[in-house]
Amino acid sequence: MSEFRSNRDGRITDERPWWDTFPWWSVIIIAVLVWMGVQIIINDDYGLAWERIIPGLGLTLKSTVYAFGIALAIALLAGTGQMSRNVVVRNLARTYVEFVRGIPMLPLIFTVALIIVPELTELLNTRLEAWIGWEFKLSFEMRATVTLAVIYGAYMAEIFRGGIQSIPPGQTEAGRSLGLNRRQTMRSVVLPQAMRAIIPPMGNDFIAILKDTSLLSVLGALEITQRARQFSASTFKFREGYFVSAFIYLCLTLGLSVLLGILERRMTRDRQGER
Repeated sequence: MSEFRSNRDGRITDERPWWDTFPWWSVIIIAVLVWMGVQIIINDDYGLAWERIIPGLGLTLKSTVYAFGIALAIALLAGTGQMSRNVVVRNLARTYVEFVRGIPMLPLIFTVALIIVPELTELLNTRLEAWIGWEFKLSFEMRATVTLAVIYGAYMAEIFRGGIQSIPPGQTEAGRSLGLNRRQTMRSVVLPQAMRAIIPPMGNDFIAILKDTSLLSVLGALEITQRARQFSASTFKFREGYFVSAFIYLCLTLGLSVLLGILERRMTRDRQGER
């Protein structure tokens, strides 16, 4: 319920004062980031931590992009598969989604990276070697990335399913009335409209994948968190090591959040009456 106030002209208004709506939280976060940045520049211990940890940024970003791309493909297949008329496809997709979402992420990472991916790779290599005499090799970093993609594919599949189901059935009927088959209607009519509902939560999942690349440190991947752990363990400078890693993650996630906010505003301009 709005709180009404009188302005300078004596009129009743529900506008809140600037200090009540100003994003003070952003000032606090920027101040913390500035303090951390200054420490990295002027403090030798923080500077050393930065030099040791920042090389892991490349692997973190690469793993994020690769994992998101693979998860996007998996999510599209699993999300549409859950709405398939084929009972086998529908139940296989649902089994995958519920299985992954029902297990905590850390044990699932160990299961997929150390058991499922190696066994599937070995099975694939048996076929490839028999057919063309070639062996498929998957690096440990890529194995960890695929693991993250398999996990987030299940969560993103629900985003696809929800976005597609948010489109009124009349749109599908309109596509079919134009002579399009079910697949063409999905590709040309339903999915383009569903992307408005799908893209914002997908952006949130991209940020979540970026943060969860830190879990790949348990597999020995030399990303930001693992390098921070190695630096802190070898120098006993835990404050410097983990403050620098937090600084890097915070800069990345805040930057992506700003870009995501701009994208959301652009996608909802027509709903706000903007042209």
